Amino acid sequence: TRRSSDLFALLLLITAPLRSAVLDWNWVPTGSMLPTIFEHDLVLVNKLSYDLKVPFTTSHLALWGNPNRGDIVVFLSPQDSGLRLVKHVVGLPGDTVQLDREKLRINGRVQPCAKVQDETPLEAGVPRGVTHVVSRELLGTRSHYILTLPDRPALRSFGPVVVPQGQYFMMGDSRDDSRDSRYFGPVARDRIVGRALCVLLSIDTQHWMLPRPHRFAQPLDPIGDQ
Repeated sequence: TRRSSDLFALLLLITAPLRSAVLDWNWVPTGSMLPTIFEHDLVLVNKLSYDLKVPFTTSHLALWGNPNRGDIVVFLSPQDSGLRLVKHVVGLPGDTVQLDREKLRINGRVQPCAKVQDETPLEAGVPRGVTHVVSRELLGTRSHYILTLPDRPALRSFGPVVVPQGQYFMMGDSRDDSRDSRYFGPVARDRIVGRALCVLLSIDTQHWMLPRPHRFAQPLDPIGDQ
């Protein structure tokens, strides 16, 4: 009916700018952030974490902060502006970043990383039969989990590279299955959409599209921030 169409148009006029500049949500289509974010998690994104943008643009109205090392951010791919990616911020402007046989170095210092003894609570999103190792990595004072896949050909050594001013080095937590700054380079500040806050919903496509209730409302803060 005409009334229903008008109501739908009004809701769209209200929600579209809010999603563009305040809060948004994005489905994660791959496992590049395992074990932190599962494939087909719906992630809530705070677009006011660092700045206020003109709706539907990347232009800033106000700037009150920049991403910190260890933040999980959503950004526009440098290779495909229509593609949104979600990764951890590893390198800040001016940092020297290197990956040396899976060991991450920031400014020449190896970031402490230790294998997790009981992986069971963290490996639910890993496909069955895939050889994997879950570790806990420290980025400065903030730690998070990473996943490595020993049997898979991958880029396990990289750099060192210096992150240019105004740019950030991003890496996925599934280190051997993530296309990130190792491949497309650092990400310009104005391409960062916002900070990922939590998992709203999650669907298991390997099991008849059933929901994963244990993933609902799962915070994405680094371990040290919880």
